[in-house]
Amino acid sequence: MTDAGPIEEQAVQAEEEVRFDEASPVTGASRIEAAYSAEDGGQASVAKTGSTGQVFTQTYLPWTGTLNPRWARNWAVYRHHILGLVRSGHRPWPLLVRAYLVLVLIGSVGDIFPVLLGSLFGDGLGEVFMISRDSLYAHVLGFFPRNVLYYPVVTALIVGTMISEDRINGTSALYFSRPITRFDYVAMKYLAAATILFILCVFTLFIYYTVEVLAMGHGWAWIVDTFPLLLGATVAGMLLVVTYTSLGLAMSSVSTNGFFPAIGLLALVLGSKSVAFLVALLFEQDVLYLLSPYDALANVGQALIGTESNYDIPWTWSLVSVVAMNALSLFLLANRVASMEVTRE
Repeated sequence: MTDAGPIEEQAVQAEEEVRFDEASPVTGASRIEAAYSAEDGGQASVAKTGSTGQVFTQTYLPWTGTLNPRWARNWAVYRHHILGLVRSGHRPWPLLVRAYLVLVLIGSVGDIFPVLLGSLFGDGLGEVFMISRDSLYAHVLGFFPRNVLYYPVVTALIVGTMISEDRINGTSALYFSRPITRFDYVAMKYLAAATILFILCVFTLFIYYTVEVLAMGHGWAWIVDTFPLLLGATVAGMLLVVTYTSLGLAMSSVSTNGFFPAIGLLALVLGSKSVAFLVALLFEQDVLYLLSPYDALANVGQALIGTESNYDIPWTWSLVSVVAMNALSLFLLANRVASMEVTRE
C-alpha cells in the first residue's frame, strides 16, 4: 500500500511533462485529445454548419447597343499609331524613334534653306538647289543620304514592330475580339506606316516646290513648265512609299520580334543594291538591278521625271519588277495576317 503513492505521483508528473506545440519534435507519441482536436478543458472543436448558398444563373445576352460606323473603328486603329508619335495615351513609340524622325524631317526639308538664301543674296548661291529635274529626282530617289539613312531606316523603325509585337504580346486579341476585320486591321497599320513615310518623302517635296515659288516669285508660266516634273516626282515618291511599306510589313508579319524585320528590310534594300552594283561593275550585267528595290524604283523614277538614265535595262522592266515586289509582299502579308491567332504566339 505504501508503493501506490509514488506510482500515482510519477504518472501525474508524466502527464504534465507531455506538451505538444508547433515546435515539438515528431516522436510518435501523442494523446487522444490531440487526434480529435480537443482542448485541455475537454471542449471539442466542431465545425459550424454551412449556410445555404445560392447558385447564380449565367445568361449571355447579345449586345444591343449602337455600334460605331466602320470608319470610326478604323480611325481608332489609325490614330493609335499616328498620334502615338506626338502625344501620350496612344502607341508608346520609343523616344529614340521619335528623335530620329525629327532629325529625318529636318534633313528632308534641308533643300529649302539654300533656296531661301539664294532668294536673299542672289541666284548663284542656291542655283544648284533650285527646282529642276535633277533636284526633284534627288529629293525623292537620291541614294545618299535619303535612301541610305532616311527612308529605309525610318521604314525599318516604324514597321519593324507594328505586327510582330501583336504576335508576341497577344495584342491582336484586342483587335480581333472586337468588330474589326483582319482587312481593316492590316489596312490601317499599312496606312499609318505609309503616312509617316509620305510626310517625309512626298509632303516635303511639296514644301520644297512651294517655298521656291514663293521665295523666287515665279509666275504661272514657270509653274506650268515645272508642274509635270513635280507630278512625275510625286508618282515616283508614291511608288517608293508603297514599296518600302509593303516590304517592311511583309517582313514584320512573319516575325515575332522587331529586330528581324528592321534588319531584313535594310539588308534587302541596301544589300541588294550593293550586290547588283558589284555584279554590274565586274561582269557588266544589269539584270540584278531588277531584283533591287531601290534600283528598280530609281530606273522608273528617272523615266518619270525625265532625267538621264543610269541603267541599260528598260524602265518598263523595272516597273514590272516593282509591281511584282509589291504583289508578293501584299500576298505574304495577307496570308500571315489571316493565320494570326487571337492569343499570344
